[in-house]
Amino acid sequence: MKNTAINRVVILGALAIIGIMAIQGYLLVTTWDNEEKEYQEKVTIALQNVVKGFEKLGSTPPAFDIISQVTSNYWVVNINDFIDPKNLEYFLRSELESVRLTEDFEYGIYNCDSKKMAYGKYISFQSPIDERPIAPPSVKEQLPVHDSYLYYFGVRFPHRNSQIVSNMRLALILSGILLITILFFVYAMAIILRQKRLSEMQKDFINNMTHEFKTPISTIRISTDVFLKSPEINASPRLTQYANIIQEQNTRLNNQVEKVLQLAKIERDNFKLNLEETDLHGLVTSVLEGMRVQVEKQGGTLHCELLAKSPIVKADRLHLTNILHNLVDNATKYCKDAPNIILRTTDVAGGKIQLQVIDNGIGITKDDIGKVFEKFYRVPTGDVHNVKGFGLGLFYTKNICEAHGWKINMESEPGRGTTVTIII
Repeated sequence: MKNTAINRVVILGALAIIGIMAIQGYLLVTTWDNEEKEYQEKVTIALQNVVKGFEKLGSTPPAFDIISQVTSNYWVVNINDFIDPKNLEYFLRSELESVRLTEDFEYGIYNCDSKKMAYGKYISFQSPIDERPIAPPSVKEQLPVHDSYLYYFGVRFPHRNSQIVSNMRLALILSGILLITILFFVYAMAIILRQKRLSEMQKDFINNMTHEFKTPISTIRISTDVFLKSPEINASPRLTQYANIIQEQNTRLNNQVEKVLQLAKIERDNFKLNLEETDLHGLVTSVLEGMRVQVEKQGGTLHCELLAKSPIVKADRLHLTNILHNLVDNATKYCKDAPNIILRTTDVAGGKIQLQVIDNGIGITKDDIGKVFEKFYRVPTGDVHNVKGFGLGLFYTKNICEAHGWKINMESEPGRGTTVTIII
């Protein structure tokens, strides 16, 4: 993956995470506010019904300012009359249950003449019979006196927050799942970045090693040329054969090194084409003449069908030559019998030229066709074991075609050959 693509993934991923966290945070806050508002409404409704219950018993509460919320979990109710604890407990239990508030609470009855709490109790719905003793010290300390009222009672819900959190269980579970997903994404991005660093180190090592190969390859080529020009070597057919083998293998190794170097430039995005007007037919003819001996050694044939009427194209001559070499070389190597290879050019719509390399080789399955242009991928050759290479030829060919803006396509069928088409 290229640096720009990785940076794009990291930036978009970070923005997505920030956006999702902001939305989730907003939803949690909104849900909390809604639950809190609903809780307050339930308590207010229950306390209003408690006041109505005392009105039926003859009490006369004030016309306004009856219920006051002192804190988030503490309410006071002005009855303005003496309060019977048994009646109050009955009304509180029944009215809170009617609005589905069945959590523990504590209440206190006040007489402001004495500035003291006259009665208090902790009520648990889980143990309705044996509640805490009357007026425990903790209740006295926690339920303050309200100086504005004469006779009133106060109700506090010590587990209010936990009740609201319990009602938000689904939202909290979803938030937890989202947090796990975010952590997984961060971990995955850390792995990707680490693999990227390792990949860059590997590429740098290969590129540096490949550059180091250039000097000995050049030295071997010069030495081989000296050997082939030496009368002593030419006088011995055996030595001449060995010198030719050295020259041939040195050329092959040099081509592979150049290919790796060019691919490294492409992957670093500093690859530049030297575009010039090129006679495609002349270039095809030149390449075929240079490879005809190799094909004929295997008993095969190499044909040209140059049907395009205007063969002048704008291309990088060196890389176009390498493309033709790669395609013809593949057609020659991946063949059980004598290779019969056709290079054909035709005119197509839009003023374009179609270049095809057609062979009668072993063919490629549909599953492999989608992978042959990947780096280092090599098609399994079955019982053909003499095919050498690194899986870079078609990867290089595809990248060069894309750099030119050309389209490349492959059609093949096992046992019936392969056709590679380039639209120039």
